[in-house]
Amino acid sequence: MSGPHFYPAQPPRTAPQAGHLYDVAVVGAGLAGTELAWRLARAGRDVLLVSQALDTLGNLYQPAVGEADFPAHSVFAQVREQIAPDTDGWTFHRHLKAEIEATGGIHLLQSCVTALDEEETEVILSTWEGPKLHAKKVVLAVGSFLKGRLLMGETMDEAGRLSEVAYDFLADDLARSGVFLVGAEQTAHAEADAPAYEVRFLTPAPSEVDGFKLGRFERVYALGRCTAGEHTYGSVLADATRLSTELLEAGA
Repeated sequence: MSGPHFYPAQPPRTAPQAGHLYDVAVVGAGLAGTELAWRLARAGRDVLLVSQALDTLGNLYQPAVGEADFPAHSVFAQVREQIAPDTDGWTFHRHLKAEIEATGGIHLLQSCVTALDEEETEVILSTWEGPKLHAKKVVLAVGSFLKGRLLMGETMDEAGRLSEVAYDFLADDLARSGVFLVGAEQTAHAEADAPAYEVRFLTPAPSEVDGFKLGRFERVYALGRCTAGEHTYGSVLADATRLSTELLEAGA
């Protein structure tokens, strides 16, 4: 298999102008957000995929992808097949990013969302940089970044993963909106040259989520590790598939 493409590329879209209204804005480009955006875009939707660091799009907690439980039809499984027998995480990341960039319908944006303002027909997303973003629906797929605190030995950083800052502003905005947030944690075990560390972060309480939808909003959903409960790579990607189907059936 040559090149990053698995499917014929859709025609490129016009660069969005200020005030552009996306069908879906996905906040967070880890496993859940990347898979969801890819599926929605391939179904013809106009998708904004926001990551605070494009250099870590699709990054995992572990430095290699050989043993990761990716479902067969996910973009993650297909990229892993493309680079095989190489299992290096950074090689995987480069090919995954190339595939997402080549998928028509995805606007991949490096930014940090700080607040959500739901109106009658859209959600307005505030960012660190200032410009407002607009979408008919928003999916939070921010993983361990809501008020994330990374512990490595005696050191604590405000981060959701190594070298990546936490979404404190967004967590505070959700709390102001009445969303009850509870604590969670994730451990990344030492592997090869990667040190072990622990991340403590917040998620909406189970009572706040109805299926994937945040109950205090009409147009906001939550997906992946930023929801309460136990998650694996496989379960997160399966949830992204289910949510994509739900959004498409609802006319997103």
